[in-house]
Amino acid sequence: MLTLSQQTKLWKNWAGNVQSRPQQVALPESVEAVVSIVNDCRRTGKHIRVVGSGHSFSRLVQTNDCLLSLERLQGVYAVDSDQHTVEVWAGTNLKDLGQLLYEHGYSQENLGDINAQSIAGAVSTGTHGTGIRFGSISTQVVGMTVVTAAGEVLECTEAQQPDLFRALQVSLGLLGILVRIRLRVVPTYRLRYRSVRMPLNECLASLDAFRDDHRHFEFYAFPYSNTAQVKFMDETTELTNVNQTWSYVKKMVMENAVFWLLSESCRLIPSLCKPVSRLSAQAVPTVDESGYSHRLFATPRLVRFYEMEYSVPADKMKDVVEELLQAIEQDQFAVHFPIECRYVKQDDIWLSPAHGRNSAFIAVHMYKGMQHQPYFERMEFIFQRHGGRPHWGKMHTMKSNQLHLVLPHLADFLALRSQLDPDGLFVNPYLSELLGISSPR
Repeated sequence: MLTLSQQTKLWKNWAGNVQSRPQQVALPESVEAVVSIVNDCRRTGKHIRVVGSGHSFSRLVQTNDCLLSLERLQGVYAVDSDQHTVEVWAGTNLKDLGQLLYEHGYSQENLGDINAQSIAGAVSTGTHGTGIRFGSISTQVVGMTVVTAAGEVLECTEAQQPDLFRALQVSLGLLGILVRIRLRVVPTYRLRYRSVRMPLNECLASLDAFRDDHRHFEFYAFPYSNTAQVKFMDETTELTNVNQTWSYVKKMVMENAVFWLLSESCRLIPSLCKPVSRLSAQAVPTVDESGYSHRLFATPRLVRFYEMEYSVPADKMKDVVEELLQAIEQDQFAVHFPIECRYVKQDDIWLSPAHGRNSAFIAVHMYKGMQHQPYFERMEFIFQRHGGRPHWGKMHTMKSNQLHLVLPHLADFLALRSQLDPDGLFVNPYLSELLGISSPR
């Protein structure tokens, strides 16, 4: 839901590090209403940015002109049982979408660990889960309905418009406003989720086997510790065995409330970060539970933080993680959040961080209110030295000249953008600087 102070008209993202005071907040309830807003903004010279749940840490949607939310365009639009596709309204959040698909007998093949995002936001930023046989959520898209800067409604599929389709799959909201998205889905399935604590060196030595032998695999490396939390998820025929009450207590109290208290202690006394990280490593829970996929992928995240995430070639995972941890030790950064490590299958999407290569996605976090710049700068230097590409929704400092070196189709994307939106209706100052877009508006 759009978070906007009624008193000050101030919009903030989830982490609170991005804010703006839009002149206009639009909440269209139909495609026709979206077209009308686009036409009005084009006539009056306002820029438009589309906001989902505000879970991006970068300034993608920041605007003082028109902030458009699709929260009133939610739900399933059409189901094609023969093609195993479901068309949904673009404002549908992932949590609701999981339940809606389940009611129709379907699931998404993969999801990330946060389900608060809108499907349009997740697609537009290349949001992903983990699993070397699965791409980002954007790779599940087979069709899109988009309102262009000219106020036209386009239906786009790979077969009809392959270049536009590959550009729209991760578009940062620069090519138009997604209003409906058609997804490739699979019949509902159950997963067995296991979480174990193991020595980090044992985990790193087993990366290839863990990555290849499990449907989903990820791990968390704790600074100042040789301990990792390792998570596996695999399909199962076992009936759901989740104790809902205990699972809720564990996730909400132990993993959120207790960790919040520890994080506040670190904010007030940064020297506690090292022992708190070690304590968290020793407190990694042993979990073995089964349930429907859409209920197991996501975990509640109530402790607010800042995040930077980069993709590097998949075979660089071990080297990069070891180098990150070594830098933390050398510079004695006050950080207690673990490093999050996942795998994503390569794709051919123009702006995807996984374009053309199986990828290791590695994320670093800092508790909100703590100094993050020196830590992120050091980590980013290492990511970039290994050919890193930034996750668009996370914090990073890359600029146009650097991005052209790591994204082979960025020039193609920008050329298509200039054709579809020559006046920069969907451009904000951040994107102008990020991608070198000159906006005549």
